[in-house]
Formats: sequence, C-alpha cells, structure tokens
Amino acid sequence: MANRLIADRDRFAARHPEQRILINGREWGYVSVGDSGPALLLIPGTLGRGDIFWQQIESLEGRTRILAVTYPQSGGITEWASDLAELCGRIGLDRLTVLGSSLGGYLAQYFAAAYPHITERLIAANTLNSVAGIAARPPYSSDLDNAPIEELRVGFGRGLGAWRDAHPDQAELVDLLMAEVGGRISEPELRARLNALKHGPELPPLNLPREGIVTIESADDPLIPPPMREAVRARLKPTFAYRFEWGGHFPYVARPDLYVSLLEEQLGLPVTQQSWGEGEMRAR
Repeated sequence: MANRLIADRDRFAARHPEQRILINGREWGYVSVGDSGPALLLIPGTLGRGDIFWQQIESLEGRTRILAVTYPQSGGITEWASDLAELCGRIGLDRLTVLGSSLGGYLAQYFAAAYPHITERLIAANTLNSVAGIAARPPYSSDLDNAPIEELRVGFGRGLGAWRDAHPDQAELVDLLMAEVGGRISEPELRARLNALKHGPELPPLNLPREGIVTIESADDPLIPPPMREAVRARLKPTFAYRFEWGGHFPYVARPDLYVSLLEEQLGLPVTQQSWGEGEMRAR
C-alpha cells in the first residue's frame, strides 16, 4: 500500500525543490516560499529536512514568507546560528518568527538569544533546555565520528519501530521518518546533527519580550520527558505554552491542521484550519 505522507511530501518536494547555498564554507539546503506577509523560519529536528514541514508550508503559502532549512554536513549550534542569520539577510528577512523542533528547537533558542534584533518571536517546539549530560545517553554516547553509520541508523530504527508498535495508527509517519534516517539524510549530515547536540553550547540568556516567546510540547512525546518539558517552560517563561494531548515527537506531521492553527494564531493570520479544544491542546 502506498504511503500517503511520503507521496504528499514527494509531491511537495517536486513542486518546491530544495535549493543549495554556501555560507561560511557550509552548504545548506533550503526551501523559500512566498514574498509577502509575516516571515517564518522553520528548523527541523534530527530526522527531517526542511521539507518535513511541507504541510505547514502548503497551508500558509501565499500568506507568509517561509524559509525552511536543511542542515549542512559540518558545523554546530554556534556556527549554524551565524549561518542562518546570514542566510536571512541574503534573502531579505530582517524580522521573523523562528520555529525549531527538537534539535531545531535548541538551535532556535540559541539563534533568538544571539540575534534578538532579527527575532520577533521564538517558538521552541518539542525540545530541550540544556545539553548537560546528553553525551552519556544513546545515541550520543556512541563514537559519532567513527561508529558505523548503519549502527546509528539501526538505533533510530529500533526506537521508531517501538513507536510504530505502540501507535499502529502512525505507521505512515514512522515509514516517513525511516526513509529520512535510512538515507534521505546523508551520513555526514546525520553525524553532524548528532554531534551538534553532543558538543553543543549551553544556551545564552534570552533577551526577548515575554510576549514573543512560545513553546510547544506533546503529552506523549517519547523523547522529551515531562521534567524536560517543565524545564524548557521554566527557562523560557512563555506567554503561550501549547500542549498536544497526542502527537508524539512530531506533532507537525501527526497533527498538521492543529499545528497550522497555532502558527496562524502566532503570526496574526485568520485561523482557517481546525480549531482546538481543552482536550486537544492548551495555551496558557
């Protein structure tokens, strides 16, 4: 049976092929859509290219200026934040909302702290507040530079397989992510993403108005446990803290309509997608 999510993503990728750009010796991939409206920078996690946000991009197309990025094969959090600031300057995004998920959420927090004059709003999604101790936990405890790449990929596959067993209704999402980790994300890119957190800096103080700080989490996120979610909120003190009752680590893929709704709300756009109730998602 054909995988609907992969087919939809591939259709989007054919319509909006990833462009490549060299910044400070690192080659980034990016998708740029729209020429008017509020600006939105989308930063994926370890298991996604920029087009993993395809459902949000398609829903917001024509109403926003969207830049969705794919990590290069080298560098880390500090270098990547600098590269993204330069990329935004090159394409004329001088004030923007930056949304990052997981690894991207950590990078987004660093970016917002380092470049507050560019950042109008920070949306830190399904992410962590510190890299302290992460080097002792799999897969970061592996020799990320020299371990066989198949060993790293098998580790991801094991975790994804367990999620599929527990949530058979999300089998298509798991297949999509397995395709990413299985080769759509190249070996150097995957190693760089893992090393970025393993050797990442602690986050600098954030100097944004509180109304410009937003968090997103999922109650059933298997990778970000409740204490870590609480620590993210305690550090950022967001005006809005959205919580998906279900959606796992990838609510933007699993719950795309609700995800678009919160983006519309934060970007000041009319809400055209599915609305949420107390049992679905909470904002406080």
